Amino acid sequence: MIEVVASMARGPVFLSGELLECLITFTNPMSHLSTSASCEMLAWASAQIHCQFHASESRVALPAQGNKHDVQAESNTVLIPSRGERGQCVLDTPPKILFCDLRLDPGESKTYSYSEMVPVDGPPSFRGQAVKYVYKLTIGCQRVNSAIKLLKVPFRVLVLQGMPEPPFPQDEEVSPSNPFLEEEEASRRDARPLERALDMLMVTTSRRCPHMFNITNVRGKVAKFCIFKTVYRLGEDIIGTFNFSEGDIPCLQYSVSLQNEEEIQQQYQRRPGQVISVTGHGRHMESCLHTASSHFSLPIPLNVTPGFSTDIVMLRWRLHFEFVTAREPMEPPIVLQNQSEVTVWAGSEHVDVDTFSWDLPIKVLPTNPALASYMSHFTGTNSITI
Repeated sequence: MIEVVASMARGPVFLSGELLECLITFTNPMSHLSTSASCEMLAWASAQIHCQFHASESRVALPAQGNKHDVQAESNTVLIPSRGERGQCVLDTPPKILFCDLRLDPGESKTYSYSEMVPVDGPPSFRGQAVKYVYKLTIGCQRVNSAIKLLKVPFRVLVLQGMPEPPFPQDEEVSPSNPFLEEEEASRRDARPLERALDMLMVTTSRRCPHMFNITNVRGKVAKFCIFKTVYRLGEDIIGTFNFSEGDIPCLQYSVSLQNEEEIQQQYQRRPGQVISVTGHGRHMESCLHTASSHFSLPIPLNVTPGFSTDIVMLRWRLHFEFVTAREPMEPPIVLQNQSEVTVWAGSEHVDVDTFSWDLPIKVLPTNPALASYMSHFTGTNSITI
């Protein structure tokens, strides 16, 4: 018996193009004092990354794959990292051999390091209503004259898509310089793709440029809305303010929802004009009659997928607003200055209202993968006994 443990030390979340590192330990758990203890042998072990794609048959029409009969795929002695998985493998890296002919004495263990660049041309990890992209690191190992055993470690991949063009030259420093760093060390740090990507991400999402909108319906102006930016990172708070004092129409209630839209590309839609799938990730509702101003704050969860686009699916983000307004003017309660008694004001029992909605597109980008790891449901660790 051999215990195999795989552990991603830095966490289970990575940016595309980042180096994934995993320590894989093989242990013979038998004590050398045991009378039944014996040496254990493994013929070989390898590791590779693969991305599994699965689509809902009721929403996605994929091209036919044909009826090719692969004899090797049915053999337990052929390494197929996606064996037992639903859907199809859309991306995989070449397998790397960890060792050949490993011998473990009782109580002995050996650790091997696996490293691989997360492919930059792959989709992000995503679990939608119609489409799923799942990444796994698969370790395959085999005893002589035995079936191959697979150890799979799921992890999450974030992809930077939709970044606006930088407002500065590419060779310009985008992060504060540290005077205590040696010159060579600073230049080496700037050469790393991950640090450069995170610096660019921070600059892009830190810029504030207030956007003002007049909220109106067919009867007139309801309010003025201000949002400080429209590009956010995972984990940030979306903050907006309403000014109802400039409105002509009384607003009784408003709500703001953070939503994403999952749209299947037209050539893969099961039905023409297929409805876009909408998923909510937070909502703020407030009664605002006779309120001069109001604000909301909606956090973007760390475990959601930033906006992206592939040949099959597109994911967009938006703020969905809903307003309830009165059809007739409503006078505010009057409180006399010299009134000594407590006055209770009750709203009207019956009010004729109008409702309308509005969608504001926003961009949601990834964040530092180390931060996203804290909220991941993956542990970055898995084990198997063979």
